[in-house]
Order: sequence, then C-alpha cells, then structure tokens
Amino acid sequence: MIDQVKAAFFGAAVGDALGVPVEFMSRAALSRNPVIDYRGYGVWHQPPGTFSDDSSLFFCTAESLCHGFDVVDVANQFVRWYQQGYWGAHDEVFDIGGATRAALTRVINGASPALSGGFLEHDNGNGSLMRILPIAFYLRNEPSMRARFDTVKDLSAITHGHFRSVMACFVYVELAIQLLVDADIPVAYARMQTRVNDFIAENSFSPAEIQLFDRILKADLSSVSEQDIRSSGYVLDTLESGLWCLLTTQSFDEAVLKAVNLGEDTDTTGTVTGGLAGLAYGYGAIPTHWIHDLAKREAIGKLAERFAQRYM
Repeated sequence: MIDQVKAAFFGAAVGDALGVPVEFMSRAALSRNPVIDYRGYGVWHQPPGTFSDDSSLFFCTAESLCHGFDVVDVANQFVRWYQQGYWGAHDEVFDIGGATRAALTRVINGASPALSGGFLEHDNGNGSLMRILPIAFYLRNEPSMRARFDTVKDLSAITHGHFRSVMACFVYVELAIQLLVDADIPVAYARMQTRVNDFIAENSFSPAEIQLFDRILKADLSSVSEQDIRSSGYVLDTLESGLWCLLTTQSFDEAVLKAVNLGEDTDTTGTVTGGLAGLAYGYGAIPTHWIHDLAKREAIGKLAERFAQRYM
C-alpha cells in the first residue's frame, strides 16, 4: 500500500513539475525542443521541480482523506490553499483555473460545496480531474458502483459539477482502482471499460453526453494517432490524452514525457498521466533524481505515509 500511495502521489507531482515551465507551449515548439528533464523558470518563473495547483489540490484532497471523506473539509482545505498557499510548492499560489477560483470564492462567501462548482457546459475544464486520484484509495473496497460514482460526483462538484466532468473523473478513478488490483495496463483498462459500460447501461444518463466518451469506453484509444489527440484544458481532452499516453508507452518516464511534450496544458496532462503511470509501474520506476529534486519532497513522503496508514 505505501508503495502504491507513494507511486501515485510522487508520480502525479513529478508529471506536474515537468510540465509547469512549458505550459501553453505548442506541440510543434516542444517537438523542436522537447522536455527531457526538469526545467527552471519558464512560463511561471518557478525553480526546477515546482509543481502547480494541480498537485497542491491533489495533496489537499489527500490530507483531508487522512481523516475520512468529508466534502466540506476538502473544500475548506482548498480554500486554505487559495488564501494561504497551503500545500503550494513554495507556500504560495502562482496559478489557479478560472472555474476553481470562482467556485472557491463561492465557498468563501458561504455556498455549500455541493453547489459551489459550475454546472454549465462551458464549465468543463480539467480542474477536478487533476486532483481526483486520491479518492481511488478510499473507494477501492467499495462494492457499489453507484456509491463510487456518487462519491466522485461530490468531490468533483466542489469546483466542477457538470455531468461531463463528473464522468471523466469517474472513468479515471475506475481505471486507477483497476490498476490497484492489477498493474497490467491493458488488462486494467479493459476491465475499467467493461465495468463503466455496465454501469452506464444500468442508468439513464444522457446518450449525447455518454457518446462523448466513446473513444475511451468503446474504442481502442491506443490506436488513435497523435494528431487526433488534443491536450487542451478541456476535461475530455485531458482524460483522453492522459490515457493515450499511458496506453502507448512502456515506462513511467516515457509516459510523462510524452504527456508533457503534447503541449498546451502540459502540467495537467503530466499530472493526470503521472498518477496512473506511478500506479502502473510502481514507485521504484520513477527516476530518483526527479523525486529528489521535487519541491516539498519530504512533506509529500510523510503525507503518503499517513495516507497509507489510514487506508491499509
């Protein structure tokens, strides 16, 4: 368990930190000068090994889950990050998505976390997907798919409440749960597809919304060409690109570097890919210098230990 937790936590943060300096750069530009290691400064003028809001909110989620699942407490942890830099790589906030900012402002002003996230179609950025992975450990032994879906929905909706964002998070968490059972990527992916498709068949979800997930749930995503994989901040683009990078590579470092070098929302694609790649390949597969040079390395390790003890 401790290896799996450390693999997920450090995997996500390493992928994030690799992407931070080149966020918003085009795929063409990165193909000419690809990321192969941590870089310093760049877009956000941060030192090498700095992770973004993606990992900060991931760690806030994990910190709250050390005491059990309480969506109000998770939201309060997010507010603490937003106002005080809690779990910031350098104890400050240098980046925040617009939907997350708006949602946390609503929480600060007294809104319930169940209603604070945006529910409109244009609210489907990747701001809940990037932080959702810790809930997989909490849900791994929950037999009810409906209970798992509802928990993911509650956690996503703090900042992103539209069905599309929730379903993207659910697919991602279900794949993570399968990787916790069997780290063989194709096997875990096929089992996720079967279980999620069975769950969809039992519920009256919008066919138009479900159809948007066909490439992930009904097709062979690994056969899609890179030119047809988008890496924007749109939640479906991030989910597809993260899963595609996992399915089309053979190691942790190959997966996260492929993710970052897709360009655009590099830190989030790196985070989403890195968390799953960590689960698939294990903590020992993450290059040691990436762990050693990561901001808050010791604090992340201690959080992972507390978290693992809670979910042994």
